[in-house]
Amino acid sequence: MKVDKETLQKVAHLARLNIRPEEEDQLLKDMGEILNWVEKLREVNTKGVEPLTHMTGEVNVLRADKAEATIDRQQALKNAPQQDGKFFIVPQVMKRND
Repeated sequence: MKVDKETLQKVAHLARLNIRPEEEDQLLKDMGEILNWVEKLREVNTKGVEPLTHMTGEVNVLRADKAEATIDRQQALKNAPQQDGKFFIVPQVMKRND
């Protein structure tokens, strides 16, 4: 299948892409190859093949969402390199622009 520059520009607009003129020829070639590959896939006999809804038959096993005993603040802070009794103290990572 052949893709023309008008189609390329329309697809680029829909995808919000800025294409430089020097990129057009390569993109036209690449899009043509992709569409030819898709056409080739249409030749495959898929009669009797169920549509794929998941890549594997595995089921995601999740634990029940239930409240459990938690540690208190002192236990959480006991191995902290720096703390003030209530919070962890960490180096500043963002500057304020007041």
